[in-house]
Amino acid sequence: MTTATDFSGCNVLVIGATTGIGRATAIAFAEAGANVAIGGLGEADGRAVEAEIKKRGRDALFLETDVRHEAQIERLIAATVARFKRIHVAVNNAGTEGRFAPLQEMSAADFDNIIGVNLRGIFLGLKHEIPHMIAQGGGAIVNMSSNAGLKAIANIAIYTASKHGVAGLTKAAALETARANIRVNAVAPGAVETGLLHRMVDGHVPISAIADSTPMGRISQPEEIARAILFLASDSASYITGHIMPIDGGGIAG
Repeated sequence: MTTATDFSGCNVLVIGATTGIGRATAIAFAEAGANVAIGGLGEADGRAVEAEIKKRGRDALFLETDVRHEAQIERLIAATVARFKRIHVAVNNAGTEGRFAPLQEMSAADFDNIIGVNLRGIFLGLKHEIPHMIAQGGGAIVNMSSNAGLKAIANIAIYTASKHGVAGLTKAAALETARANIRVNAVAPGAVETGLLHRMVDGHVPISAIADSTPMGRISQPEEIARAILFLASDSASYITGHIMPIDGGGIAG
């Protein structure tokens, strides 16, 4: 039985793991005893995360992966299975922020890029993870949504739409796979201290203002989101599927 602090003997795939929440999640799984395969963009960052996992005495595998391309997702999952034999947990985390601007100023290229990474990437991950988990008798999948997937946020309309889409994919996939002993959930963070947040809002909204607007009066750290992901992936959450978990300091409640 796994708990949120013990994944000994488990193999975990984290897609979108080279920086930010994905990086923190991959390292947290390694610290909890799991072997971890990671995919994402940025060879140097990916190798650095791979080294952090190995430093903790766990096996690690990194492959440069652009989630918009199905062949690269297939290659990553095939390499993970070849290395570890099975995938107990998959985390679909890859995401991009796009531009901070009113909807009418966004281009079709902006739409294609954001939807391609944030929604198509999750779809492709699920599409190729689920058959493997069905064949092995079960597993747990955690997707990356956002509190922008639970409410509307002005000036990031396409990002908001992509994260609402992730919530819908998660719920539908959970219903389709529940009898196959696969649990599919998502986390929905608010503002997190990552490069993505700064790229999205710098020059538009002060980070201090975002923190002040949160009931808890601060933004979160990537490690806080990682801990929630580990919980949802563990047997401690054995009766939870199709759930979109807000992790936003009370933002949705307010």
